Amino acid sequence: MRVRCEPEDGLPRPSDRIRDGLGIPARRDSAHRRPAVAFAALVLALAAGCNGTAEQPASNQPLAAKNQSLRIAVIPKGTTHEFWHSVHAGAEQAAQEAGNVEIIWKAALKEDEREQQINLVDDFVVQHVDGICLAPLDSQALVAPVQAAKQAGIPTIIFDSNLDDADSPVSYVATDNYHSGVLAAERLAEVLQSAGDVILMRYNPGSESTLEREEGFLATLKEKYPKINVLSSNQYAGTTPEQALDNCQQMLLKYRDEVDGVFTVCEPNSTGMLGALDNAGLAGKVHFIAFDPNARLIEAMADGKIDGIVVQDPVNMGYLAMKAMLDHLQGKPVERTINTGEHMATPENMHTPQMEKLLHPVKVGE
Repeated sequence: MRVRCEPEDGLPRPSDRIRDGLGIPARRDSAHRRPAVAFAALVLALAAGCNGTAEQPASNQPLAAKNQSLRIAVIPKGTTHEFWHSVHAGAEQAAQEAGNVEIIWKAALKEDEREQQINLVDDFVVQHVDGICLAPLDSQALVAPVQAAKQAGIPTIIFDSNLDDADSPVSYVATDNYHSGVLAAERLAEVLQSAGDVILMRYNPGSESTLEREEGFLATLKEKYPKINVLSSNQYAGTTPEQALDNCQQMLLKYRDEVDGVFTVCEPNSTGMLGALDNAGLAGKVHFIAFDPNARLIEAMADGKIDGIVVQDPVNMGYLAMKAMLDHLQGKPVERTINTGEHMATPENMHTPQMEKLLHPVKVGE
């Protein structure tokens, strides 16, 4: 039986004590991570000792009774992008099938607010939810909070974007992001006939999923397409369509007379790039591979302004992340890595049943 030990009102959260006591800055860097995690384990163990223990049972033992009502926190990177609404729908579907699950869906206001996401994990540890499904904004900064959750007996499923810690999470549920970058490179090479000058716009430092896409794209061009020259691959578009529009416009202004193709690695960046290409009069002239669909991007592909959209399966991602958590809580074996699938939608295949489903995934509430 797990004991829920709430701190007294007004006391700081365990991770607050860690940062204050050790002088750790807002972003946990590698020099401070180990002492912080060790102190977190001590604090949580002492807290659990008020009425019982916070030790996690053996992996083959159920963490919850068969019909126990469960509270699962789901922390996506954000809530504004359409992708997360579909992830939410998949998680809700798995919860409804189980019938005894309450999802607490909460995210940082913006997808670059690492400290806010850290605080959310800390808060859910204090609340002693039964499990946490987390899409980390930063592969390093969220390591210590996940380790602290494990010490408190709270399992974590990582989804969408990986963590620089293979041992603490129960499982990683995601697209094969490196292969997604490979698909983007191959499609751009196809429409360029294997020659030309291209731009890669990165997303945001610390985001593991988009870093993998960027690396897969660049490695494939280098290995397979020597006549494709990368004009720029070190600029970040930002976390919102507005930031991406500004940054992409600057890149197009600089390389307007040289660029033949562009690749953006997520939905807000793709939306911003589309606006920048439209504003520059280059839409339909510069080949464009986008990532993750929305209504505007799908319409642009139908109009010949986009040559391909890398599509994930966000509904499946949310469903499998929640299913993995529930299986783990019931003592069932869970794969360490669960691939949710990635595909290339093009003007030629966008109306097939499979692509229609992936381009228009169900969203929560629909």
